[in-house]
Amino acid sequence: MLDLDVIGDPAAASAVLDPLRCRILSVLGSPGSATTVAAEIGESRQKVNYHLRTLERLGLVRLVEERARRGLTERVVQASAESYVVSPAALGDMAPDPARTEPFSAAYLVAVAARLVVEVGELARRAERARRPLATLTIDTEIRFASAADRAAFTEELATAVRGLAARYHDESAVGGRWHRLVVAAHPRPAHPQRESNEPKER
Repeated sequence: MLDLDVIGDPAAASAVLDPLRCRILSVLGSPGSATTVAAEIGESRQKVNYHLRTLERLGLVRLVEERARRGLTERVVQASAESYVVSPAALGDMAPDPARTEPFSAAYLVAVAARLVVEVGELARRAERARRPLATLTIDTEIRFASAADRAAFTEELATAVRGLAARYHDESAVGGRWHRLVVAAHPRPAHPQRESNEPKER
């Protein structure tokens, strides 16, 4: 079972977004059958079994085992992942593209993030099939700037540091070298009422 699966197939994306099928997948974080899932979500076994077959065909549910039960064969299945992300690739030509977006805008940041989901999702899928790890780097932190001037100064220092590192390690002609993308992003953190209430008030 994967920690997270990125869904690029439109049919699978539609299935995950269906409320009932989403409930079924949430129950199948642990192995279960049509009977046990039906009892958990309050639906008929026949209805759940129909949806399970669809989810399995789409690769969102995987067979764990088959066991005899009262003269019948009970299929025990489990969700393919603990959580899912719908890739913008599922939108086809409507997916956001940085090349079609105004640079330095919020839309450009979203388009770059969408590209990251598409590319890393596909790379992770290939790595899983090859049973090999995928080398990635993630830096995720929060900064509270005292002023817009401090934010601008930080941005300039960060840009200078990144340019210096890139110039030091970039090798255009390296034999066997592999291109990587480096994305650095910053945006205001959405307000979290509970967390904000515990912070000192600004004057």
